[in-house]
This record gives sequence, structure tokens and C-alpha cells, in this order.
Amino acid sequence: METSPRVRLIISVFISSLIAARSHKRKSLDLSGIVAGLLVSTIHFAAGFRYAALPLVVFLTSSKLTRVGEDKKRRIDAEFKEGGQRNWIQVLCNSGIASVLVVIVSTLTGWQDRCLDSKQSEIVTALIGGIIGHYACCNGDTWSSELGVLSDAQPRLITTLKPVKKGTNGGVTKAGLLAAVAAGATVGVTFLVFGLFTVRCASDVALKQLLVIPVSALAGLCGSLIDSVLGATIQFSGFCSVRNKVVGKPGPTVKKISGVDILDNNGVNFVSVLLTSFLTSVVSVYIF
Repeated sequence: METSPRVRLIISVFISSLIAARSHKRKSLDLSGIVAGLLVSTIHFAAGFRYAALPLVVFLTSSKLTRVGEDKKRRIDAEFKEGGQRNWIQVLCNSGIASVLVVIVSTLTGWQDRCLDSKQSEIVTALIGGIIGHYACCNGDTWSSELGVLSDAQPRLITTLKPVKKGTNGGVTKAGLLAAVAAGATVGVTFLVFGLFTVRCASDVALKQLLVIPVSALAGLCGSLIDSVLGATIQFSGFCSVRNKVVGKPGPTVKKISGVDILDNNGVNFVSVLLTSFLTSVVSVYIF
């Protein structure tokens, strides 16, 4: 199913506008998030439907999971927003790197989809691997956070394994880690399924494409673990006696739990995505 970049651009603007309108109505994005989302979505659609499918799956599944157990999350999360409303900073932290990679790989391939095949091009394979790793990390982190906090199990700080309050940065549960694996695998399945319609691979190369599922599953887990380590060390967590919640900034009524106040949640997400994208790109070159 090959279409010209111009046709894909027209389709991208139309579909992106529909998604933006739906997101605004459901309070998944604020106005700045909608503008950033339109830009990101248009870039991905222009590059190819398979690339566009990845952020869409991440956004739609994450938005859905954010609404699961909202009452419980409202009691725990000091920064809770109805519908998990995201702004432009959060959108770009979760899709900016991939957007750059998409533009680069599309320029190198003449805006045509390619198989993961290092024999044909190590650079293209590494870039595509980075894109997969990017969204596997984003999805893994979100699923882990949104489902982990609903677990009855008490989270443990990843650096010490000591029990901590729910909502503590760097706190992990078995349910959360399993969710990260499932989230990463979902990205891999999406990439593989859409690839059946957008690109033709030689038989031996086609079989290798199946490995994208375990690779993306591990990327989801790896991204979640990296995010947790960063959250436990260079992101502050403390318990506020007034709000009776875990908060992310120190204060006179806040007792420190873990971490130092260097990065906020957006910064941690950006760094974890960057590292996971790099690691997945390297692994992809050797596997594919």
C-alpha cells in the first residue's frame, strides 16, 4: 500500500484534525498539546502510515488507561488532571526525538518504508530501531505508572527495594513491570502488522521482522526501569503532611522520601526515552 508523500500529507492533516478535536473534547490534551500533537502527527503520517500508527497507539491506549481508576489516582497523585490532560511539553518529551528520527530516516529512504535489514542499510535500521524503542519506552512507562498505581501491592524503591508510598518516583511493582513489557510488545505488534501493508521484504528478512515484538517488549521494560532509576535518584519525592500526598517538590511541610530535585517528570521521561532509543537502535543493528 504505497502512497505518495503528498497524499499522505493530506490524509495526515485530516486524521490529525479529527484526533485533535476528540482529544480536546475528552480533555486528553490542552490547547498547546493539540498544536504540538498536530505537528507530530502530521510528520509521522507524511513519513508513512506505519510510523503514524506508533504514536497513535501509544496516545490512544495511554489516554484510555489514564481514565481507569481515576478516583483512586486522584487520591494518590498530587498532580492529577482529569483525563490526564497533556500540554505541549509532555507531547514533545514523548514524541519529539522520534519525530526527528522519522524525518531523518524518511529523507534517507526517499519517504518510502523500509524493512529492518542491516545488510541493506545499518543507518536506516538503527534509526527505525530508535523509533520503535522510543515509543516502546513511552508506552511502557505510561502503562507501568497507570496500572502499577492501581495494584494492591506496595511499591518498592528500585534503588533500595524498600517499601515506599504509592506515587513515589522510582517505586515499582510486579504488575507495573509486567504492564511495561505488554506495552512495549503492543508497539512491536503495531509496527509489524502495519508493515504487512506498507513494505515488502525478502523471505529471510521477513521472518526476522518477527523479532521486533520481543525487542520492543524488552525496550518497554528497559525504558520503565531507566525511568524508575532516574526517578529514584535525580527526581525528588516527598510526603506532604498538609495534602497527605506524595509530591515532587521540597517544602516546609514535606518530608523527603527519595531523590534530589534535579529533573522533573518531563525531564526524566525525555532522558529515559533518549537512552532507550539509543539502546534499541544499537540492538536492532545487531539483530536485524
